[in-house]
Amino acid sequence: MKKVWVKAIPWNKSVVTTALENGAEAVMVAPEDTEKVKQLGLIKTISPNGDLRLGKDVVEHEIKGKKDEQEIVKLSRNKMVIVRTQDWTIIPLENLIAQTEGLIAEVTNSREAETALGILEKGVDGVLINSPDPLEVKRVIEVTRNIRQRVSLKTAKILKVEATGMGDRVCIDTCTHMTQGQGMLVGNSSSALFLVHAETVVNPYVAPRPFRVNAGPIHAYTLLPDGKTKYLSELRSGDPVLLIDYRGNSEKAIVGRVKVEKRPLLYIEAKLGEKVLTTILQNAETVRLTQPKGSPISVVALHPGSEVLVYIEEAGRHFGMKIEETIVEK
Repeated sequence: MKKVWVKAIPWNKSVVTTALENGAEAVMVAPEDTEKVKQLGLIKTISPNGDLRLGKDVVEHEIKGKKDEQEIVKLSRNKMVIVRTQDWTIIPLENLIAQTEGLIAEVTNSREAETALGILEKGVDGVLINSPDPLEVKRVIEVTRNIRQRVSLKTAKILKVEATGMGDRVCIDTCTHMTQGQGMLVGNSSSALFLVHAETVVNPYVAPRPFRVNAGPIHAYTLLPDGKTKYLSELRSGDPVLLIDYRGNSEKAIVGRVKVEKRPLLYIEAKLGEKVLTTILQNAETVRLTQPKGSPISVVALHPGSEVLVYIEEAGRHFGMKIEETIVEK
């Protein structure tokens, strides 16, 4: 997800308060002001004596010419780099975005933020808002939140659905109200995840729980906002999770509660091209996958030929991180 940092140099209490109230991840302040931030609320500080140490974890660099681009590429290998341009020329940022990760663009208004976040479709990894106006800071944060990372979803066809017996199922209750077509990516393999729909559907037996995804068994993977994966059994209250809608738009949510209960399970097998994908879900009418146009389909209604949305990844995973390695999962 895109990072949102706010600069409050010189000290500006209103700007820091706005950053806190609108969900910015960090504020950049002078060394003598780091304690003032902590008195206002819990948020990371960027400073030589901050949570993110300026000059060590994070560096600043202005783009004046080609040599600066080359230096920023080197710095980005082990640091996050805040870049600023003299005249907001886009080409240098295009060159850097194509070669780096962890690039933060310093912006002064929402127009600059929208440009930086949309360059080459990928955009920079985040923005540092440098404005003394709390209203402008709020506008930039809103723009950044509305530019979601997209996940490329594919349509797979169901091959078979079989009852497998009892197992430990994980139910994820989030702090977000989900809508139709939205859920979480879950699967037996980190390279093949199914879009499991949130419990937004009204039915005669159970009230909707639009904050909930009945996600799957304890061994299953889910995709996280930082691009890593986690076993469902590892999720805890307060953890970030990634919500996806049927168009591939993503949204960060916070786990409010995780419930693990013994439930009857279904083995689900699908095919995309020559690739066979599998997942296991609870055998219940209220558990649903997502169809290509966003409508939910109950797992008990699945049949050979049913179309569902999936996410495919070619690289393997090691401790949740993507790696280029040949891994066979069965």
